Amino acid sequence: MIEIPEAVTLARQVNASLAGKGIQQVTAAASPHKFAWYYGDPADYPVRLTGEVLRTARAVGGTLELKTDHTTLTFSDGVNLRYLEPGLPLPQKHQLLLCFTDDSHLASSVQMYGGLVCWPDSVVYDNPYYLAAKSKIPPLSDDFDEPYFHRLLAPDAVQKLSLKAALATEQRIPGLGNGVLQDILWHARLSPRKKVNTLSEREEKALFDSLTSTLAEMVRLGGRDTETDLFGNPGGYAVVMCAKNNAQPCPQCGAPIFKEAYMGGSVYYCRECQKD
Repeated sequence: MIEIPEAVTLARQVNASLAGKGIQQVTAAASPHKFAWYYGDPADYPVRLTGEVLRTARAVGGTLELKTDHTTLTFSDGVNLRYLEPGLPLPQKHQLLLCFTDDSHLASSVQMYGGLVCWPDSVVYDNPYYLAAKSKIPPLSDDFDEPYFHRLLAPDAVQKLSLKAALATEQRIPGLGNGVLQDILWHARLSPRKKVNTLSEREEKALFDSLTSTLAEMVRLGGRDTETDLFGNPGGYAVVMCAKNNAQPCPQCGAPIFKEAYMGGSVYYCRECQKD
């Protein structure tokens, strides 16, 4: 799933390898997918994008945003993006395929669910998740400091929540999902079930430090090794708390990493290092 480290990595790679390329052909919804989300009718995508030039890319929370001269194109959630040099074979299935004037391609396919949203600059895209991601302070910016983090956790409604609910839901920190949260909490030595209102001042500072430093390290290393980049390579950050390490020894204390169903998904944590 695209979260902050992957969105930043993909944007960096698109700017380095695709910026300035003209789009000569567009194929949308060639492989129907119930949970592939478009803006309007995907049959209109060729009209919107053909002849456009890809100018810039940036991360907006956990969304990759591409800008052409007259359109915006975003990829979010479980969209898998792959850049293919001229002559390389194309995937058999895809939900959006851009062919550039040099005959290279950008192929997009949806795993479980994902957004491939394209709209012309003449309309306002009022998706609340996208707008929230644009309006919130990114956690890797200088403005995301300890006082701001404290204010995020201060409301009574947030104080009653678990750390997983507080940090990975309701777009409080757009792009920070369950995937990156696992290691953030492990580095902070805090359980995903721990309530916000039980955090000591020291624990809140440890959580802030872990959030910012873990995300920075994930970005520095090109994303998580559980995800792939624009060229199909896994990220360089070795995730500790994930399915592949379930029941493996915790690198800190040697106790088994524990998997538990929680809040509609799975959490991975060390019961010895991460107390409630």
